[in-house]
Parts: sequence; structure tokens; C-alpha cells
Amino acid sequence: MNKAFRPMLASVAAVLAFAATPAFAGKTLDAVKQRGTVKCGVTNGVAGFSAPDTQGNWSGLDVDTCRAVAAAVLGDGKKVEFVPLNSQQRFSALQAGEIDILARNTTWTLTRDASLGFHFTTITYFDGQGFLVPKKLKVTSAKQLKNATICTQAGTTNEKNVADYFKAQNIPVKTVVFESFEASFKAFFAGRCQAFTTDTSALAGLRNKEAPNPDDYVILPELISKEPLAPLVRRGDDEWFAIVKWVPNALIEAEEFGVTQANIDDLKANSKDPAQMRLVGTGDDLGKLLGLDKEWSYRAIKAVGNYGEIFERNVGPKSVLKLPRGTNNLWNKGGQMYGLPVR
Repeated sequence: MNKAFRPMLASVAAVLAFAATPAFAGKTLDAVKQRGTVKCGVTNGVAGFSAPDTQGNWSGLDVDTCRAVAAAVLGDGKKVEFVPLNSQQRFSALQAGEIDILARNTTWTLTRDASLGFHFTTITYFDGQGFLVPKKLKVTSAKQLKNATICTQAGTTNEKNVADYFKAQNIPVKTVVFESFEASFKAFFAGRCQAFTTDTSALAGLRNKEAPNPDDYVILPELISKEPLAPLVRRGDDEWFAIVKWVPNALIEAEEFGVTQANIDDLKANSKDPAQMRLVGTGDDLGKLLGLDKEWSYRAIKAVGNYGEIFERNVGPKSVLKLPRGTNNLWNKGGQMYGLPVR
């Protein structure tokens, strides 16, 4: 062998050996295991994403994300403590260590990603900001809202987006800002504003659950922003970041490879497909690279189903929101939902 190649081969071997090294448990994972629960910051109640019922049982897309993480790391999707937070509280609660994950309809932006000491993990919903108006106004476009009063919530991207949009359109409007989400939409339904603006997913939930008569309101066609929603974790704990990043990716890949909550046990017993085997815990042991065991993704899928099942149950056409899959469909079905390879 040429002596010149020996240092190069040694370096490659070292990299491969390092890549296969099991991960050390991070401080957050240690704390979660000691506590026995994952503390998950959620909304005070946004239908389809995180909301409690009358018995205090939480459901929603963000809720299922946290349950999947709990199942992966603790073996039980029910071992989650949901912490309701408003827009102003959410970031300080994560910074202070009061929660382990923030899964609260939070848009991934450069400012938030680079300046708050957080890592966004995986996009779980592609949203966009829109407008809800009473049908009696006979408004069919946001561009017809000249001199309108628009209700929204403080401390959100929605507040800045609506100002930027109408400034660019040279359309004068008056924005009325409220500290809480509930106060903002209740003011709108009480007639204080001619329009209400937030993410369209939330608009659909409000119209169907909070409006005095849902048929009296319409969501206008314009989307004035991109709102990629993703869970966040604190910087400084790469092991926990990796777990919260890869659990949602496993749920997306599970849909792509046909692994469901109903068939996962059968696939675990019988599948010879390498991609399915990795997801159900009978193939390559990828859990050791996350500081987890071999069945981490099996438990996550078993607890909440794959991404398509989560979407359908919480926000899809059969849910109270009745939202089309659209942009949130899989990448190979015309959407943008692209799970990173679990391999």
C-alpha cells in the first residue's frame, strides 16, 4: 500500500468508528428519566394542535408529537405533563428549563432560531397566515379590507406579518392587539373587529368551535406568510435535540413506508423490508446512536400512529378542522412533508 494513503485511511476509519459510537445520555434525557415525565409546553387551547377536553385530557397534533417523544424515551406516550403557555410565556418557559419541549404552534424563523438559544427540530405542519371575516361584509379578498379593524394576538409573527402585508399593499388598516389568543378571537366574534388574523389552521378551528354560527364566517383565500411550525428545544444539549428531531422524522417515514398503528405489530413479527424493520425495531439498532434502545421508533408509532394518522385524526377532513392535506402531504404525493432517512 502506498504510504501516502495510510493517514487518509486511518482518518476515514476513525470517522466511521466515531459515527457508530453510542450516544451518551444528555442532561435533559437524564432529568426526564428521573422525573418520569416529559414536560411539554403547549397552547392554552387551539383545536387540532393542543387543547384539553372537559375532563382535562389533551389532544392535537402537537400533543401527539410530545406523546411520541415520551413513548420513545419513557416507554409510555401518556407520561407527558402538558404545560399551557401563552405567546408571551412560551419562550421564557423553555429558556428557564420549566419545559423540555415547546410544541406550541411556533413558527420557525431566523430571528427565533438564531437569537433565543433554541434549536427548532422538525417541521410538523406547514401553515400560512390568513383572515377570517363575517360573510355579511361580503368581502372576498384581503385586499378589500381597506380601513378595516383587524384583531390579532401580541407577541406572534401574525402581528408583524399583517403590518408588513398591508404596508406592501398600501392599504390602511387598524390592528387591535390583545395579550391572549382567547381575548383576541372573542373580541372579533363580539364584533369589535371586522377581521381576525392568525394561522389558517387556527382560523378553521375557531370558526368551527368558537363562532356563534360557523356558517356566518369565511376564511379569505390569501395566505400572507409562510408559517412552518416545529417543536423547539434548548441549545446546549445535542443528545436531547437529536431525539426530539428524529422522533417526528420516524413518524413521517412510517407513513411513507406503510407502517401504521394497526399493522406495526404484524410488521414487527413478519416484515423483511429493511426500511420497515428499522422503524419497528427489528433491523439496525439506531437507538444506541440516540441514547435510546432499539425499539424507540416502534413505541412512538405504536403510541400515536404515523404522521398521516396524526394529521387525519387532529386536523384532517374527518376532524373538527376539516383541513385538506395539501402542502402537508408526503413529498411523493405532491406535498412538502419529507422525512429524513431513519437509517
